[in-house]
Amino acid sequence: LYLPKQLQPGAPLVVVLHGCTQNAAVYDHGSGWSQLADRHGFALLFPEQQRANNMNLCFNWYQPEDARRGGGEAESIRAMIGRMVDLHGIDPRRVYVTGLSAGGAMASVMLAAYPEVFSAGAIIAGLPFGAAENLGEALGAMSAPGQASDAALGKAVRAASSHRGPWPRVSVWHGEADRLVVPENGQAIVRQWRDLHELPVRPNRVETVDGYPHRVWTDPSGHVLVEDYVVTGMAHGTPLSPGTGEGQLGQAGAHMLDVGLSSTDRIAAFFGIAPEPAARAEPSRSDAEQPAPANDVQDVIENALRAAGLMR
Repeated sequence: LYLPKQLQPGAPLVVVLHGCTQNAAVYDHGSGWSQLADRHGFALLFPEQQRANNMNLCFNWYQPEDARRGGGEAESIRAMIGRMVDLHGIDPRRVYVTGLSAGGAMASVMLAAYPEVFSAGAIIAGLPFGAAENLGEALGAMSAPGQASDAALGKAVRAASSHRGPWPRVSVWHGEADRLVVPENGQAIVRQWRDLHELPVRPNRVETVDGYPHRVWTDPSGHVLVEDYVVTGMAHGTPLSPGTGEGQLGQAGAHMLDVGLSSTDRIAAFFGIAPEPAARAEPSRSDAEQPAPANDVQDVIENALRAAGLMR
């Protein structure tokens, strides 16, 4: 956990779930969440996978015993949240969850299994809830997701608990050139939560943010319920913009990709716990600096997963 010095009673809490091969400290260093918490006074909880549970440190989002209400890893994370609320005076109405890759898929699990706990969530390079029930299905869904209807995707979440709304707001982030978890998964997450919020196919707003497409679905009052960023040219990872905004935020590295768009800043703004960051001036980088459709980081990840027998 991370508590800024100026934490006040009734502060918000962000639950941050790392990706495969990472740990809590590595993901925080890359994403810059604790830096942002220092600036804006919210608490952080970093559940961390153990190698005894998964040799590649992935959250077991695809195992039924770990991806359900009242048991396994999902219940463990829920218990951690309850402890944070009790010990540190967290406002239980302002609890949020975000994660990358397997952590993103686990964020989908938490939003589905415990929708009453979270005001909002952000899923980065993840998968929709109910996409798989074993490792083989998980690998298949990562590379070639099924064609479940919007209604079927929404039904999976409704079946995960007795909750019938209101539903958490959801922000979806995915690299357009992601080969590890293909972008169709991001679109399936959008369709899943659009169905739950009973939103139309057509977004209320389509715009460009820091050079990347951004779609927004709102309620009748204009409050954003679902949004998505398709980060063109980006492979598998968390989009970052180190050195922008109020001083450097985050650090580029494995899974952490400098594309000139800070997902951490914008997710915090979506949660309502930090101000909207100023858009960067265009153009800010040369063609040579633009992210390529794939990169060495993704190749390394894929090779490691193949060597472990977790990817074909």
